[in-house]
Amino acid sequence: MARYIFITGGVVSSLGKGIAAAALGALLQARGYKVRIRKLDPYLNVDPGTMSPTQHGEVFVTDDGAETDLDLGHYERFTGRSANQRDNITTGKIYQDIIAKERRGDYLGATVQVIPHVTDTIKAFVLDGNEDYDFVICEIGGTVGDIEGLPFFEAIRQLGNQLPRGDAIYMHLTLMPYIPSAGELKTKPTQHSVKELRSIGIQPDILMVRCDRPIPPGERRKLSLFCNVREESVIPALDVPHIYDVPLAYHDEGLDDEVLAAFGITGAPAPDLERWQDISSRVKNTDGTVKIAVVGKYTDLKDAYKSLIEALTHGGIANKVKVEIEWLEAEIFESEDPSPYLEGVHGILVPGGFGKRGAEGKIAAASFARTRQVPYFGICYGMQMAVLDAARNLAGVTDARSSEFENSEGPIVVGLMTEWLKGNALEKRAAEGDLGGTMRLGAYHAHLSDGTKIADIYGNTDISERHRHRYEVNIDYRETLEKAGLVVSGLSPDGVLPETIEYPDHPWFIGVQYHPELKSRPFEPHPLFASFIEAAIEQSRLV
Repeated sequence: MARYIFITGGVVSSLGKGIAAAALGALLQARGYKVRIRKLDPYLNVDPGTMSPTQHGEVFVTDDGAETDLDLGHYERFTGRSANQRDNITTGKIYQDIIAKERRGDYLGATVQVIPHVTDTIKAFVLDGNEDYDFVICEIGGTVGDIEGLPFFEAIRQLGNQLPRGDAIYMHLTLMPYIPSAGELKTKPTQHSVKELRSIGIQPDILMVRCDRPIPPGERRKLSLFCNVREESVIPALDVPHIYDVPLAYHDEGLDDEVLAAFGITGAPAPDLERWQDISSRVKNTDGTVKIAVVGKYTDLKDAYKSLIEALTHGGIANKVKVEIEWLEAEIFESEDPSPYLEGVHGILVPGGFGKRGAEGKIAAASFARTRQVPYFGICYGMQMAVLDAARNLAGVTDARSSEFENSEGPIVVGLMTEWLKGNALEKRAAEGDLGGTMRLGAYHAHLSDGTKIADIYGNTDISERHRHRYEVNIDYRETLEKAGLVVSGLSPDGVLPETIEYPDHPWFIGVQYHPELKSRPFEPHPLFASFIEAAIEQSRLV
C-alpha cells in the first residue's frame, strides 16, 4: 500500500515546493522505492493552458495531452517518470466536474457543498491509481492561509485521519529571512506559518526551512520548540549553486532519513546517489562556455521558458560545457538591426509563443542565423517564423504570412489548423471555439526523411514528441520552399503536417513544430539539444 507525503508551503510563494517534491522523489527512488508525484493547484482555471506565461510561467504538456503546472516538468526531470493527466488537478477542474454531476442529477437532490463534495473529489484524486507505488508525494500549490487553498488543506487533513495510521505525513516548507540590520535569521515567519497550518488541523512532521545561510543550533531548537517538530526534523533548505545539487544537499541535511523515520521505516537501503554526484560534477567542471541567444517574447519572466532553460543545460551537460543564455526580446529586432545583438553568440534559439507581437523580430533572428551561418534552433513558433523567412526572402513569396497575424494580408504559409489525425481518430476544432484545450496537444508521431540531419541526430526516422500549438506550416508550399533550399525533413504519418525543417547546406539550422524541451532530462539530454550545443561549440571556435 502506498504511503502519502503532503507538501505545503508558507510565508511566501515561489519557495521551491516543486523542487523539494522532485528532489525528495529522487532521493526515495535512489533507495529503490517507486514514487509518484502529484500537484494540487487551488486556482480556478481548469488548467493553466489559457494563462499568460508572464503570470504563471510555462505550461508543461504531458504525453497524453494534459496542460499542467510547470512543476510537473521538475517531477519528470528529477525522477524520470513521465507525468500524465491524473497528476495535476485544479479547483477549476474539480468544480467543473462537480457542477456537471449536479446538472445530471448524480447527487440525487442533495445540497452540493464544499464539505463533503469538493473535499471528497480532492481525496478521490489523491488516492486514485496508486496501487503500484511505494510513496505518493502530493504538493499543494499556493501558501497556507490562501482562501482558495482551504478545501485542499481540509481534504489532506481528512486523509490524515482516514488513511491507516502511519501512512501519511506532512512536510511544510517555509522561509527563514535574514535581517541585515539585526544580523539575525528570524524564526517568527515560520512560527506564524505553522500556527496557521495547525489552526486548520494539520501538524507538520517535517519542517523544511529555506534560508541563505546555515541555521544556528539555537534557532533550530527554537523552531522545534515553537512549531512542535522534532529538532532533527527541522531541515535547512539552503540555497545551492545549481538546481541539480538539491537532492545531494537535502540528503546531506537528512531529509530522506527523516521522512522514512516519520513513517517508522527502519533498515531501508542506503541511497545510490552516484548519478546525481556525476551530474553535479559535470555542471561544476566544464571545458568552456557557449553563448546562446534566446529570442523570445516572455523574457521578463524566465519561468516562461523553464523546460527550455533546463534542456539547454542538459545539452551543456552532454558536451561538458556551460551554457550562457543571452535573453533578447524579439520586439527589439522589429525596429533595430539584430546584428549588434547576435554577432557574438554561438547559437540562436527562437522558442514557442502565441500572437503577432514579436513575430517580425523572430523572423529577423532566423534570417540572421541563415545568412550568417550561425546555428539556429526554431521550436514551434520558431520553426514557423523560419519558414516565413524562407518564403519571403528565398522563395519569392514576399508577402507570406501566418493566419495568426491579425490585420494582415498575403499568402497563408502558416495557417490555423481545424482538423487533424490523432492515431486513427479525426480531431476537429472550430476557429471561433474556446481557447482552452483546443490545440494539438501531447505526443504525436512523426516520420523523418532518411539522410537528413535531424534523422541522423535522432538515429531514427520514426519519433514521438509532444506538441502544443494551433497553427501549422501549409503543406501546399512544400515544393516552393524546397526549391528555394529549405527542406521539409519530417512529416506527420499521414504526410499532411510538416513537423521538421532544415537547410542541408547550413552548419546547423533545424526547426521543429513540437517541443523537444519537454522530454529532456539531465540523465538523458534530448538529442536535438545535445547536437545544437555541439554545433554551438564548433561555432565558438570560429567567432
